[in-house]
Amino acid sequence: MDERILKWLFDIRMSIEEIDSFSENHENDFFKYRQNLMLKRAVERNLEIIGEAMNRIIKRDSSYEVKITNAKAIIGLRNYVIHTYDNISDENI
Repeated sequence: MDERILKWLFDIRMSIEEIDSFSENHENDFFKYRQNLMLKRAVERNLEIIGEAMNRIIKRDSSYEVKITNAKAIIGLRNYVIHTYDNISDENI
């Protein structure tokens, strides 16, 4: 496998693990999430990383668009977070 793709897959995994770690010692609570600006920004940043890595993977090897479920939707969420930064819906995140 291409080393760059492996690196980007690793980045995706690390971002997912980081998002998971935010609720490690307590339950996920949407209302607490909405009130915690730092948590929201951290989640959004990790979603940007995941989407950008996915985009790079697909550009490098288009077969991953089929191999990874919802790859295009993942990239779309990244674009949403970056381009509508001033109107991000917590419900969509």
